[in-house]
Amino acid sequence: MEVSCPGTLAEAFDELAAFPETVVLAGGTDLLVAINFGRERPERVMSLRRLQELGELDQDGLVRCGARVTYARMLAELSDPVMRQAARTVGSPQIRNAGTLGGNLGTCSPAGDTLPALAALDATVVLASPAGERRVPLTEFMRGPKRPDRRPHELVLGAEWLTAGVTQAFLKAGTRNAMVIAVANCALVVDPERRRVGVGLGSVGPVILRAAQAESFAAGLLEERDWVLPATLPESAFVEFGRLASSAAQPIDDVRGTAAYRRHLVAVMSRRALERVCASA
Repeated sequence: MEVSCPGTLAEAFDELAAFPETVVLAGGTDLLVAINFGRERPERVMSLRRLQELGELDQDGLVRCGARVTYARMLAELSDPVMRQAARTVGSPQIRNAGTLGGNLGTCSPAGDTLPALAALDATVVLASPAGERRVPLTEFMRGPKRPDRRPHELVLGAEWLTAGVTQAFLKAGTRNAMVIAVANCALVVDPERRRVGVGLGSVGPVILRAAQAESFAAGLLEERDWVLPATLPESAFVEFGRLASSAAQPIDDVRGTAAYRRHLVAVMSRRALERVCASA
């Protein structure tokens, strides 16, 4: 196995052009596990650790989070609560210090914890090639597990989104609180300034899903109140929001849970997310 460590983006692009089979490595929390279990054995690996541009994190209205930003940095530095809460659920402290946003995006797993949060924030994935930068909405970037919309010779630079205030929540369900792949997760962003609601669902479909009907329902409730978020809502509103979010799920039965259980989880978690958002207003 050959391992390279380019110092500039230009060098990285040249290597990808010369050796298109090269596997890109950021934190290695997915690739090294696959190698250790014998599931993968790439001939060439390119480490991105020297590419300083990918480690940048800017939050001046428009957030730009580089692909090499770790979960630990997201937890400590990001202003959007939904991203901090999602980053906190990832693995152990060691994993959070190694794993990166770019790895979550590149793996494109529907169970990726930061991905529902990015979907709820209406995030855009930024890619680059020798031809320049390209931006793709997150929901279009994910085409299936390990199937990102990344063209040959492109690298994921990071993700961008508009800061969305503090009325946000992320919930994850698994067999324990740490070191677990989500049975289901749910992200909710209520942005009164831009008058929008975002709901992202993970681990309940082949890709991260948006719960459009639940978003419209919550937006309608807030429109009636001129987007002043109340401390609580009628019980029927929470129940209906959970039902609509659950109806957007497309789960399957697997070793971590049944489809029916996942739908139930989405209904419960989305309802709780709305309750928490109201309580934090």
